[in-house]
Amino acid sequence: MHLSAQEEKTKGKLDASADIVSRYIWRGMNLGGSAPSIQPCLEYTYGNFTLGAWGAYSLSHTIKRQEADLYASVNLGKSFNITVTDYFLPFEDTIKNHYFSYKKDQTGHLFEVAAKFLGNKDIPISLMVATNVYGADAKKSNGDNMYSTYVELGYNFNISETSCNAFLGFTPDRPDKDKGETGFYGESPGVVNLGITATKNIKISDSFSLPVSTSLITNPQAENIFLVFGITLQ
Repeated sequence: MHLSAQEEKTKGKLDASADIVSRYIWRGMNLGGSAPSIQPCLEYTYGNFTLGAWGAYSLSHTIKRQEADLYASVNLGKSFNITVTDYFLPFEDTIKNHYFSYKKDQTGHLFEVAAKFLGNKDIPISLMVATNVYGADAKKSNGDNMYSTYVELGYNFNISETSCNAFLGFTPDRPDKDKGETGFYGESPGVVNLGITATKNIKISDSFSLPVSTSLITNPQAENIFLVFGITLQ
């Protein structure tokens, strides 16, 4: 059966891929222990709208908490994007993880709204501001959510055939230690994610190339450093 030109124009796009990374480091935090992580992604795009599912599954036997996220995003022009993400970290050895529980003080879900400037050829700088709006966020002393926020500035450039992204992520949150508050990203305002990612396509054959990446990631506030290698299958 052949689609008409109008049907082809309005048809959505479904993508399936998976990353295999040596460590699962997210915004300067180690979420996967010392083992590699398999991170599948399923994404459907229709026009300016995208729906997706993303997961992270550590190969370590000691890491029992894994991750299964859902997200929806809309592109506002070519350079702006707004994304709503439902983060969920189930325990793999638990029969029931209460996925459908959304009660404020009990839910394991964490909802985030992120606004992004993606950059372009003329402006190779990206900017993201992401705020937790509901669920398993860090709490204030009165029990309210802290609405933890993460801000990341990126700079994209190329060296020969290698694409590079330098990034600086920080949190402006001010948890009150005197009241027993702890931060979601850090214990005080400051830089929590600083580094660079280099990505290159390794040619396997005339019709197949394998994207590989290496990231040098530091967390100045936590005084940590990671060197992460990744492969993308798509």
